[in-house]
This record gives sequence, structure tokens and C-alpha cells, in this order.
Amino acid sequence: MSGHSKFANIKHKKEKNDAKKGKIFTVIGREIAVAVKEGGPDPDNNSRLRDVIAKAKANNMPNDTIDRGIKKAAGDADSVNYEQITYEGYGPSGVAIIVDTLTDNKNRTASNVRSAFTKGNGNVGTPGCVSYMFEKKGQIIISKEDCEMESDDLMMIALDAGAEDFVEEEDSFEVLTAPEDFSQVRETLEKEGISMADANVTMIPGTMVELTSEDDIKSLQKTLDLLDEDDDVQEVYHNWDE
Repeated sequence: MSGHSKFANIKHKKEKNDAKKGKIFTVIGREIAVAVKEGGPDPDNNSRLRDVIAKAKANNMPNDTIDRGIKKAAGDADSVNYEQITYEGYGPSGVAIIVDTLTDNKNRTASNVRSAFTKGNGNVGTPGCVSYMFEKKGQIIISKEDCEMESDDLMMIALDAGAEDFVEEEDSFEVLTAPEDFSQVRETLEKEGISMADANVTMIPGTMVELTSEDDIKSLQKTLDLLDEDDDVQEVYHNWDE
């Protein structure tokens, strides 16, 4: 992303998450519930659940909280009715924004998302209006501080496991995969004892938009902050070159 450190962005995001653990635990709790409903409560037979558990641990979710979430979802499988809805739209100066939500009340969620866009001088668009600017990829970020392995060795493990690309940055390594190969690559790295700062299937923008107006920056930040505070919002992707 324009030379900016992805690892620095990950650290900043995690610091925000640490400051409001309730929100990130709610988000992950819903992901656990959906994963259990789709594939059952046994992580050994449910790759989506394994990925969510890895995400939970990366966000310092206690093991007993994870286990309780799985047991609750398994016992209440019929009552788990979260609907996955994606919204697309524009912020100031045409910044593209994608909002992934998991909700049990789509009217509430739609209203909150539209309000967040409007208050930041943006607008929600039609499905597909900005997603073509992004590519869905598995992305794994490894901090150099936490990795004793030589970059060439790490690259070979990742590529042999099915990764599409390996990028070395100043403070980290980035492993990119096709979405369907993400679980396999993440689990291979995990078995090798490689610590991952972040591991997710994400939307990577093809081009970035730089904002030069302070008003535009404040407006966009307002939209992002409002979305960040909404428990129904799982993830927000944008092409703002921060």
C-alpha cells in the first residue's frame, strides 16, 4: 500500500481492538456462531471454525471464552440466525468503502450503515459499485521481530503450502493466497511454529486514493469510526491511502 507498513496498520488496528475488547469479542463470537452452524463444533472437521479460532487467539480472546462460544453455538444452532450482508459505497473524494456485516436485524444494520456514510459526507451505493476495485485474497502478516526464520526459508514454506505471493517489507513479511487456499497455508505456517501478526481473508484494493483536504479526512474518519462502533459490522475495507 503505497510503501506504508501493513504491519504498522495491523498493530494500530490491534491497539484499537485492545482498547475495546467488547466489540472485537462480539464480532468474533458471531463468526464462531456462524462457523459452528455451517460446519459443526469440531475444529478438526471445520476449517472455517479453525480460522476463526486462530483469529480469536490473535486478538487475545481467552480459550475459555472461545470454548464457551463454540458450546453455546452448538447448543443453540437453530437459534443462530445471523445474516451476512455486504454494503458498498463512497466516502469523500470517491474513496471506495466495503462494509461486511453479520446481523440479526437487517433493518437496523442498513439504517446504521447509511447513517455512518451520510454523516461522513458519503453515500451507500448499489451492490458491486466498488467491489470491482478490490481483490479477495487470503493475507497473512508475519512480524520480523517474531520470526527467527530466514526469509528464503519462510518463502519456500509458504509457496510450497500453496501461497500465491510472498512480499518482504521493512518490518514484516506478507503472504498472499487464493481465498480457498488460505486455511491450508495458515495451518502449515502454524504447524511450523511461525507466529502470525494477522491472518484473514480480506479485500485488497487495486488502487489507492489520497486525501489532501483536512475536511475530507475528518469526514471519512467519522464514517469509519461510526462503522467501527457498530456491533453488526464485522469488517470495513477501503482504498484510502492513509
